[in-house]
Amino acid sequence: MTVSIRQLQAHFFGEVSGVDLRKPLTPQEARDIEAGMDKYAVLLFRNQDITDEQQLAFALNFGEREKARGGTVTKKEDYRLTSGLNDVSNLGKDGQPLPRDHRTHLFNLGNCLWHSDSSFRPIPAKFSLLSARVVNPKGGNTEFADMRAAYDALDDETKAEIEDLICEHSLMYSRGSLGFLDYTEEERQMFKPVRQRLVRTHPVHRRKSLYLSSHAGGIVGMSVPEARSCDQLRNGLTPFCQSVLTDALVPAKAGTHNHRCPLLAKATATAP
Repeated sequence: MTVSIRQLQAHFFGEVSGVDLRKPLTPQEARDIEAGMDKYAVLLFRNQDITDEQQLAFALNFGEREKARGGTVTKKEDYRLTSGLNDVSNLGKDGQPLPRDHRTHLFNLGNCLWHSDSSFRPIPAKFSLLSARVVNPKGGNTEFADMRAAYDALDDETKAEIEDLICEHSLMYSRGSLGFLDYTEEERQMFKPVRQRLVRTHPVHRRKSLYLSSHAGGIVGMSVPEARSCDQLRNGLTPFCQSVLTDALVPAKAGTHNHRCPLLAKATATAP
């Protein structure tokens, strides 16, 4: 069967058919999917009832797995998953919803802000691969915005002004905007800000995009008030570019998104 991708939104987002993620990909299937990621930025795979191990095997077609350390306040001994996947849920090690005042829950509320996964790492993630297993019947959607379209919407003067700007990204910035300020010294060192270009060029199709994120809390060469004022681009451009997609997650659905292009946010959901 041949991989086929159907575009579902004006600027980005494709739905993939003709592939079974429970089985190893052929080299051609892997190339077709990666080309689709470069073009559409977000891909949807319907009716893929996969295990953690099958998801990880699929992901390894596109690069090495990112280590969890540096992206969470959860200690390794408290991890719920042991398969190597990152746990983006509201569940504790016992499989029950975390209490609302639990430190991990409060920290993870930052995922509801617009962000690009792992922009706080010196080498950010290339792709993220999400699969829905058990989903709350109300809320919990994931939204995406195409930051290529956002860049294209800027006028030439603004493009020139931001072309060489370098932003400082840290989980402490995104979580701090929600009032999460309590860190151990080890965590402060682990979450030290890293520098990322504001305007990035995709290595394949050479389109420019805005590398914006709630993790961005400073701009090199600017005072904090100046940087935070400029950073309002993050809040203003996403709706303006008219390229926002809401993805209602349902069980047995998998999706990938390309961190060289989109911004994402997860809507809140009440614990079942």
